[in-house]
Parts: sequence; C-alpha cells; structure tokens
Amino acid sequence: MGKLTVLSLFVVALAALIGERLIALRHVTLSSRELTQNHLPNCFIIKGIEFGAEDISILEDGLAFLSTGLKYPGLPSYSDDPGKIYTLNLVDSGMNIEALSIKGEFDKDSFNPHGISMYTDEKDGAIYLFVVNHPQGKSHVEIFRFIEEENSLQYIKTIRHELLHNVNDIVAVGAESFYASNDHYFTNGILKFLEPLLSLAWCDVIYYSPDTVQVVAEGFSSANGINISPNKRHLYVSDILKHKIVVMEIQNNTLLSHVKEVDVGSLCDNIEVDRESGDLWLGCHPNGHKFMRCDPSDPPGSEVIKIQDILSEKPQVIQVYADDGSVIIGSSVAAPYGGKLLIGTVYQKALICDLRED
Repeated sequence: MGKLTVLSLFVVALAALIGERLIALRHVTLSSRELTQNHLPNCFIIKGIEFGAEDISILEDGLAFLSTGLKYPGLPSYSDDPGKIYTLNLVDSGMNIEALSIKGEFDKDSFNPHGISMYTDEKDGAIYLFVVNHPQGKSHVEIFRFIEEENSLQYIKTIRHELLHNVNDIVAVGAESFYASNDHYFTNGILKFLEPLLSLAWCDVIYYSPDTVQVVAEGFSSANGINISPNKRHLYVSDILKHKIVVMEIQNNTLLSHVKEVDVGSLCDNIEVDRESGDLWLGCHPNGHKFMRCDPSDPPGSEVIKIQDILSEKPQVIQVYADDGSVIIGSSVAAPYGGKLLIGTVYQKALICDLRED
C-alpha cells in the first residue's frame, strides 16, 4: 500500500472521528433544544447588576450576596473593572443593591469572583464568605469575614493548592473548611477545550481543611455547582455535561458514598438548597451551544429547575421558569426566599420574581 493511500486513509479516519465527536458534543450541549416561555409573575431586572451575578447565597435573615463581574475564558466580558460582591436585602421593599467594600491586604484589582458560599460560626455568630477567585486565570479560594454594621468584608486568607486547580463552586462546612468542585481536569487552554470534545470524565470534588486536602469524589464530566443538605448528611454536585445532579452521602468529611443521580434535562450550573424543605433550586443553561456562541441575534435562554424530594424513589423535577433570552441571558443560579426567586446570570443581568403558590 502506497504512502499516499495510507495518508489518505488516516485523513479520512481522522475526519470521521472529529465529525463523530462534534455530533456527540452538539448532543451533550442540547444544541437543538428550543424553549417555550414559562415566566413567573411580577419579574423585574435588578438595577445596578449589568455584568452578571454568577452565584448567589442568601442568609437566613434575607440578606443576599451576589458574585458579579466574572471573566471566564471563552465567554463574553463587558467590563474591564474588577469583580465585586454585592448585597441585596430581600425583606426591604426598595430592593437596592450595595457593593461590599473589602478591607485588609487583598488585591482588589485582580478580583474575579466565581462561586460563593456563606458559613455562620455557631460559637460566636461570625459570618464568613468563601469566594472562588480567578486572578490572572488561576484558582484561589478567598475567605472573608462579613462585618454587618459596616456592610464590608474583612479579608482573612487566600487558599491555594494544586488540587484546587479549576474550581467552579464551593460549599463551606467550617470557618476554614469546604468542599470544592473542579470543572476541568487540565489547566492548559487547548486541553481544556478537548475535554468535552473527547467526553473525558476526569473532574472531581475536593475536601479542604487546614489538616486535610484530598479528592473525595471523581468521574465527573464537568463538576459545576455544589451544595449540601440542610442536615449536612448529603452533598449535591451538578455534572453539567451529563445533565445530572449527583447525590452523595457524607460518611465523614473525606468519605462520600454515591447514592443516586437525577436527570434534569438541562445544563444546570449552581445549586441552592431550601433550608426548610430541602428542595434543590438550579440555574440552568437550556442550550449550551447558544450559551457558548453568545450570538446577540440568537441569545441563549435561561431556565430554573426545582427538584423536590430528591432522596425519594421518585424525585419531582419541575421547570419553574424559562425564557428564550428576550428577558434574561445565561442563567446560572436561582435562589428562593420569602416567596420570591432571585435569578442570576454568568455575564448579563439579575432578575427577581414572585413565586407562584403551590
């Protein structure tokens, strides 16, 4: 067989492989999915949020914390300013946001916040904010103490570790301990692009404390949102490219056992957990192809999904809100409080709506 023939066969085989992988990727990203509008009543855009509210966490008293201004490779960024953390008091009828000032030896100019989590110390009532930060494209975890009377953050420390290499989200379980999700295995940009193309399921979840850092769960195609049940017995992880929420039981801090996976039919990002009911609230990307393409003439939509009774034999997966991009683009988080729903996005706006009564 001549060299030209061998080369031709190689090119044909390579083209076939690439074609098959691209078709598989389009399937994974739900590229053909179109939404039917399913709006909630009395929705309005929150004034002052122009560059995304990628993650939101709400304290028991109704004070919401919003992570804004994320700059993420491959996605649009409409501001060169550093990211900010805002608060929004959901029991105040004015619904006015306020930027938190940061005190201490912290590099505010490179602040690029992603996932966030709140922790209240039962001993003294101190409130800590954990923030996934990507300065210069790196992955750090920042710990701040919230000073309520000043509406400010006191910088405590920065955590860096080789296992925390592509952190997307975080859930705090102590004043210096947390679980974190890595949404990629590689740190090189080209190799990161190849991960979904080759359907690699190499992402993981890390447990961190001052005494222990280790992988506690792995095998995710892309581990995005992460949260914990109200009784602290179960950990929830969104495997976004598999369209599933993975449920794990916490045997101890570093020992998790797989319980189940719940299909959600969408690319769900962050997870919020209702303190009273235990329901999961998911901010989702209904069409990942549109989300990555970011075409203003055909914008990506937004979707909010609620999972009731997730530990039962038949969890209820309910679409609560859906928009085709005409109102809000690229939803990443949905946080309920007091009959209202706060919806944040990766790089656009934030929306607040009234919830329908069940």
